[in-house]
Amino acid sequence: MANGYNGKILHVNLTSGQMSVEEPDDAFYRKYMGGSAMAMHYLLNDIPAGVDPLGPDNVLVLALSVVTGTAISGQSRMTAAAKSPLTGAIGDSQGGGFFPAELKFAGFDAIVIKGKAEKPVYLWINEGSYELRDAAHLWGKITGEAERYIKKELGDNKVEVLQIGPAGEKGVRFAGIFSMSNRANGRTGMGAVMGSKNLKAVVVRGKKRPDVADKEGLRKLAKWGVTHLKDSGIAGLGKFGTAETTGANQVLGTLPTYNYNSGVFDKWEAIDGTTMYDTVLKGAAEGKQDRIGRDTCYACTVRCKRVVEITEGKYKVDPKYGGPEYETTSTFGNYCAVDDLAAISKANELCNKYGMDTISCGATISWAFEAFNEGKLTLDDTDGLDLTWGNA
Repeated sequence: MANGYNGKILHVNLTSGQMSVEEPDDAFYRKYMGGSAMAMHYLLNDIPAGVDPLGPDNVLVLALSVVTGTAISGQSRMTAAAKSPLTGAIGDSQGGGFFPAELKFAGFDAIVIKGKAEKPVYLWINEGSYELRDAAHLWGKITGEAERYIKKELGDNKVEVLQIGPAGEKGVRFAGIFSMSNRANGRTGMGAVMGSKNLKAVVVRGKKRPDVADKEGLRKLAKWGVTHLKDSGIAGLGKFGTAETTGANQVLGTLPTYNYNSGVFDKWEAIDGTTMYDTVLKGAAEGKQDRIGRDTCYACTVRCKRVVEITEGKYKVDPKYGGPEYETTSTFGNYCAVDDLAAISKANELCNKYGMDTISCGATISWAFEAFNEGKLTLDDTDGLDLTWGNA
């Protein structure tokens, strides 16, 4: 088998409860490699024409890349793909964190999920073994609670949990799939597909590292990245997160504002990456945000993931649920003309708790703001909620 792969694809039929392992040849891996291309192979071959995206005949694929699990910054990624309940076309969504690498360590390059379980279950993969376990006691729980229950149940705090929240269980069409309760395969409603199958979570644990052709060369490359990050063009991404790009978009006139009726937002500095770094990142008050307010994905030296903690004021935010990316500060912020970073961070927390894509959720809300401000929605329509531009 070529380097980087386990050579094993796990097939799960939730209707029958049967599971099997496919061992494709090298030619398969050379052709499809991993991620979206590998997922598409199974979707195009196994999904019947005209299938209901939320029906049991839809197929959900979780597929890793060639380099997932190696010590390279930015590589711990996984594609989730199925027919989308949001668009009716192929849904494809990427997520990071530690789950993708751990799935590779557990012995598999992808999981192909079909059918619908009779009752809620979760898939437990441990060092190449696999089983379906009852998840009735987890159904309805928010992500942080479900993750805590699963780790306690399995007696291992180091398992990685990929799950849906109540939004996915209820079929919200922009529900995502979450790991660490804050890393999302957010786009195209893959959480709703997973929920329609009564699959609450996929839980993995493993120690098998992928083979690489030049271990010493890879080690040197990783060390070079650590040494040169501070002088590189992405040093700001690490320090200020993806919301670092807010100002650049403002200058270019491409910062979506008033539901994209404008490309500039006069109050953009209140919600940009620098302000987030200085004010709401965990540890900011003590000057410790670089140490405890920035998180990372497996083997990544950049550490661009935000950890927001707010303990006082109207909007308290639990650091368990991370912090907003640029797309989130944008859709809940400038899209809606909102300049309250605490409110935006709270919206991000709620989406991560309940398992919703922040981009689709924020953009939907910004549409409601526009409709309200144009008189097409009234206070009667919103149950008294004032959606005047900027009202957080």
